Amino acid sequence: MVRTIRFHQVGGPEVLRHEDLPVRQPGPGEVRIRVDAIGLNRSEVNFRRGTYLEQPVLPAGLGTEAAGEVLEVGPEVPRWAPGDAVSVVPAFSQNDYPVYAEEAVVPAAALVARPPGMDAVTGAAIWMPYLTVYGMVAEVVRVRPGDHVLITAASNSIGMAALQVVRQLGAVPIATTPSEGQRAALRAAGAAEVLVTAELDDLAGAIRAATEGRGADLVLDAVGGPWVEQLVRGCAAGATVIVHGGLSGQPTPLPAGRYAPVWLRRYTVFEITGDPAALRRGEHFVRAGLATGAFAPIVDRVFDFDDVAAAHGYVDSDDRSPGKPVLRVR
Repeated sequence: MVRTIRFHQVGGPEVLRHEDLPVRQPGPGEVRIRVDAIGLNRSEVNFRRGTYLEQPVLPAGLGTEAAGEVLEVGPEVPRWAPGDAVSVVPAFSQNDYPVYAEEAVVPAAALVARPPGMDAVTGAAIWMPYLTVYGMVAEVVRVRPGDHVLITAASNSIGMAALQVVRQLGAVPIATTPSEGQRAALRAAGAAEVLVTAELDDLAGAIRAATEGRGADLVLDAVGGPWVEQLVRGCAAGATVIVHGGLSGQPTPLPAGRYAPVWLRRYTVFEITGDPAALRRGEHFVRAGLATGAFAPIVDRVFDFDDVAAAHGYVDSDDRSPGKPVLRVR
């Protein structure tokens, strides 16, 4: 029996329970891992609430991002062996392979090897943000040196990774944040400009001013909702707006009226992690950035496994610091 976090009804953090449950043996193409740390994401908060892209099958587990050690491999798993230090990347439904537990069974295809010397907390924080950004700037579009790239909600883990990746590619990262208190941290993280949206009456105009009047060449938007119209109006002709999140909680309508011709696209990290060839390319991209020091994963706060309710409250808070919160299991 292993300690597992589940919920039996949708709701706030208080619905989360620690339960002792058995772990099954891995089947074909699966591995059983010891979970040492878990990367926390807003998607789990929304899943717990019942407001995510898919509905939880109750009683439901949580999580798609973790780090630990392989304990057992199932049939048809040639790459991994017991004792391998690994990270789990989001490549499956939380209903099928939840990782909020001391041990978990996951698809072997969702594992990447942890770089030598990397601890589990960092290993649980790194892959989802950088792979998400890799997919947008290297697979969906190709960012060019000198491009102006607007990164919304830039203080979250994907935004912080995007600042590093965009600068590494020679482009100009421009960050948005709702809070003046994040300005200095985003500047220190590499943002060429920081737009504090609470202070702006004309977001599109501010984007154009920050891009020397021509507009953004690429927008990586984690917010969605009606404000996408302002993002589109702040773009250069031929730009791409990629909506990869829904922090607004509102539908994202097609903009109306006249604006420059742009591409508007939805995106999730599953486009990369669900494609073995794309995941291999993304893994090499991230490892190269780590090896040169261009990529430095930022862990925000580390919570103990017993404090999962507090951790979920923090993930959903407007007072978060930049980076990725992590739940430490052991």
